[in-house]
Amino acid sequence: MIKSFKQTFLSLDLQSPRWSSAETMAKDYELRQYETAKWVSTVIRGESQKEAMRQGFWKLFRYIQGKNDKEMKIDMTVPVTCLIKSGCADFKISFFVPFEHQDSPPQPTDSDVFLEERKAAAIFVRSFGGFASPEKYTEEAEVLARILRNRGQPFHEDFFYTAGYDSPFKLFNRHNEVWYFKK
Repeated sequence: MIKSFKQTFLSLDLQSPRWSSAETMAKDYELRQYETAKWVSTVIRGESQKEAMRQGFWKLFRYIQGKNDKEMKIDMTVPVTCLIKSGCADFKISFFVPFEHQDSPPQPTDSDVFLEERKAAAIFVRSFGGFASPEKYTEEAEVLARILRNRGQPFHEDFFYTAGYDSPFKLFNRHNEVWYFKK
């Protein structure tokens, strides 16, 4: 547990999904092409986004600590994502499954935790620093949506993802993102 706990809270050399940069638009946003990958997820209903992130993180952390059918510890990865749907109080929190487990990840033993495969996708990404609150994520998503609309970029406007890369204990050079999927 010490290794995963240390990795989680110090953000040391963590794996992340593979992507290539398709287009960079100055400081405004980047268009990335993400490869197909498996993620472990949970849906938290009826809570605030902040509380859903807390509850979801710990459910998924228990999965990587061995609460799975193989009782196997799995390394922490980044980013931790949260799916935000317009007008919906459900939040899907996810961890990327490390590369060595992509082909055959351990099955969750918690009925609230599930594995999913996210298909390859083109994603518009806006990055920002600092400590990201739900309000800051929403503000950055609104900025990105406005930029994409102004530039005539087609995207799915009914949902976005937040992506956090740092532990709460990292004080400097923090990295956060909001994602909209290209149509």
